[in-house]
Amino acid sequence: SIVIPVYCVPDTLDKCVKSILGQSYEDIEIILVDDGSPDDCPKLCNRLAEIDKRITVVHKVNGGLSDARNAGIRIATGDYITFVDSDDYIDHGVYGKLMNKLTEHPEYDIIEYGIRFKRKDEEKCLSFNDTFYTDSSRYWTEGFAYNHSYAWNKIYKRTLFENIHYPQGKVFEDMWTLPLLTKKAKIIATTDIGYYNYCWNHNSITSNAGGNELRMLLMAHYNLMHHHYPEIKGDAKYIMHVVNIQMDVYEMTGDSPIFKSIPITKYDNLSHKNRLKARLLNILGITNLCKINKFFHRFVKCH
Repeated sequence: SIVIPVYCVPDTLDKCVKSILGQSYEDIEIILVDDGSPDDCPKLCNRLAEIDKRITVVHKVNGGLSDARNAGIRIATGDYITFVDSDDYIDHGVYGKLMNKLTEHPEYDIIEYGIRFKRKDEEKCLSFNDTFYTDSSRYWTEGFAYNHSYAWNKIYKRTLFENIHYPQGKVFEDMWTLPLLTKKAKIIATTDIGYYNYCWNHNSITSNAGGNELRMLLMAHYNLMHHHYPEIKGDAKYIMHVVNIQMDVYEMTGDSPIFKSIPITKYDNLSHKNRLKARLLNILGITNLCKINKFFHRFVKCH
């Protein structure tokens, strides 16, 4: 089952859907969730459904990306489920290769594959090794899952979504949901097969994230550390990833840091910049580090 939320994407939806219809793997259902789009997208969804019986259209009042995904999950019937954003597309032949891999390894609950980030004439790729994790906490630390917690470059067993939903009213909803799914998964795999093509949209919420949005991202990490994977607190790279978000939130909102104490004992695997920040963090504390970071950025802007 392939769930595609649709909202104000009349110029990209056709390419997105046809990149899936053209896959060599044909045993699919495509669920187009029209999230109350006020343009021609509802008609375009219906037109696409007329050309291929594997396409189902859901028309609903606008509720946001999470609500649209949840609507698609509710009616999905496939053994596996994945998501595609309606301004993106899939490389030819990728789903067939991925499903062959899942047929060979029915024990995999989640499989993650590569991403090609496309922005105007530039592109960069995120690729993975062919490996698997039986300890999901290792997926977050050794696999750096917190850097690519996207919903769409993964295929999941649909049963993982029983009693799990994307949170309404929150941005960075993937970071809220993926920890719930990985906690249920017995085996998470990554593969070097194929690419999901992410097309940069300068109007998207995440690309224009401000203080309120980053505050939600920070809280998602707080939940990850305190409720799902407390053992991840010992990973210096992850801690500094969160500290950098905390400093951005403080700079944009003035909020007091939600982490009162985050000691870092090992610096060896940190970049020089993060190693300096980590040492200052241990000496001065998170609040003073945030203040210094804010003062430094203001100083640089003034000069």
